Amino acid sequence: MPDVGDLVTARLTVAPADGTTTATLLVTRPDGTTVAPVTTGADGGATWTAPVVYTLAGLWRLTWTVTGTGAGVEREVVSVAPPPGPTAGVRVYATTTDLANYLRAAPPLDSDQLLEAASRMLDSRVLRWCRYDVDSDGLPTDLTVAAAISRAVCAQVAWWGEIGDSTGAAGVGYGSVSIGSVNLGRSVTTVSGDDSAARQIAPQVWDELQDAALHDLLIIGGVSSGGCW
Repeated sequence: MPDVGDLVTARLTVAPADGTTTATLLVTRPDGTTVAPVTTGADGGATWTAPVVYTLAGLWRLTWTVTGTGAGVEREVVSVAPPPGPTAGVRVYATTTDLANYLRAAPPLDSDQLLEAASRMLDSRVLRWCRYDVDSDGLPTDLTVAAAISRAVCAQVAWWGEIGDSTGAAGVGYGSVSIGSVNLGRSVTTVSGDDSAARQIAPQVWDELQDAALHDLLIIGGVSSGGCW
């Protein structure tokens, strides 16, 4: 699967083909805009190539139109992943280095996504009740506060690692499923939404935000507090 920014060579093989064979390519981007890259023929019209730069994440549709011998239309859908690393413009309170140091172990390969998800979760369910000085990106300016929130985010990611779930999907089960002539069944306790362990704030998050060093730095409701509740 290509990533955003990849330059690839789209390729089409035509059979039968001869000197009358011509192939053109129309590329439809995920946002609906189109581009027609220059195509190059080889092998007497049997092979056609064109450069394609994937500039957006999503589904790209490649439509080859062949005229002359071998005439026809060939379509291909390519799924393009966003670039590796944090999502641009998204506020994340901890880095993968912070997470590795917190875990005292190598972080998981999807650490960027986990830290982003944990930051959003704490933003909406914990930090929205806190008052502290921030910069133009919404990040805490006080180093003590920044370090505590970073540890809290890492604690949430560590919690997800302990329970083996970061979305709550593990709490959704099935009673019976039929696949063709095969019937599968199991007894499960199904939970959803905030009932799932993955959707709970990790206990260690609260511990990190109750550090005595945060006294007078994290404030809610105009009252100095060692936490955000």
